[in-house]
Amino acid sequence: MDQALHGIVQDIAREIKADAVEIEAAADAKEEGKAPGDFGMAVVTMDKEVITGGAADTPFPLQSIAKVFALELALCALGDDVFKRVGREPSGDPFNSIIDLERTGGIPRNPFINAGALAVVDILVEQLDDDKQASAVVDFVRHHACVDDVALNQDVLDSEHKGGDLNRAMMSFMRHHGNLNSDPDEVMEAYVKQCAIMLDCRGLARTGLFLAHTRRNPDDEDTDAVAVRMRKLLALMMTCGHYDGSGDFAMRVGLPAKSGVGGGILAVAPEQGAIAVWSPNLDQNGNSMLGVRALEMFADRTGWSVFGPPMVA
Repeated sequence: MDQALHGIVQDIAREIKADAVEIEAAADAKEEGKAPGDFGMAVVTMDKEVITGGAADTPFPLQSIAKVFALELALCALGDDVFKRVGREPSGDPFNSIIDLERTGGIPRNPFINAGALAVVDILVEQLDDDKQASAVVDFVRHHACVDDVALNQDVLDSEHKGGDLNRAMMSFMRHHGNLNSDPDEVMEAYVKQCAIMLDCRGLARTGLFLAHTRRNPDDEDTDAVAVRMRKLLALMMTCGHYDGSGDFAMRVGLPAKSGVGGGILAVAPEQGAIAVWSPNLDQNGNSMLGVRALEMFADRTGWSVFGPPMVA
């Protein structure tokens, strides 16, 4: 199967490059008239084999993809008590909307909108020592990506620090309702750092492979607990991972995934592997147009889906 995956990934990378203009013209582009950028793809299988295509070694900022890793750390620290602070439902509003917070009394609808991610980071700041709280997600990524160091994108750091008024407003609103316990500056520092993490497709797929370990084992309590937690993370990725494009993505691709405005998408096929794609041009929902199409092609050609078994050999 791995040899077949090599061929599939290479074919998709070639086809995406050849058809990029047509693919983006057919999508609902966030910015009309932009020439397609590079495209990269990486697949990491359960035995940790790495298969790449296109510009898989081009780094990009994780942005909202890092919210998945922060949520994993929070669930490890608090378990399901996390969901007393943040909901588990799609929002139906933009990722940076403050309207939802007013409707829900300061409880964000899910961990992947900005308000929810800030609440998750607040949990990490509460739970971790002062010397760990700002770099927890950075350290997590460094470990799982198997890299010695993780670069941070300076433009993201600058933009969040200088233009983070809306995020700070969300934190003030949550604090008013008793749902923010830490110093907002500390929460903001940790949140900005996780958004600014730079990885390429190879590193992102490696980092996300932990999510594919979903097989229950009642005879091994620790393994079983991990599998249960991964299923919860993947459920949230499936329902909320692409904001208002989550339903469309579920139908087209059929895999849990999380996108970021840096152009990356991390998708997971339980007990099969992790797939990372990247291309910079986004649709109206903030998802990479070429990335979504590539994952649709990959799912079609492999049969990888949470809605059915892989393709008949």
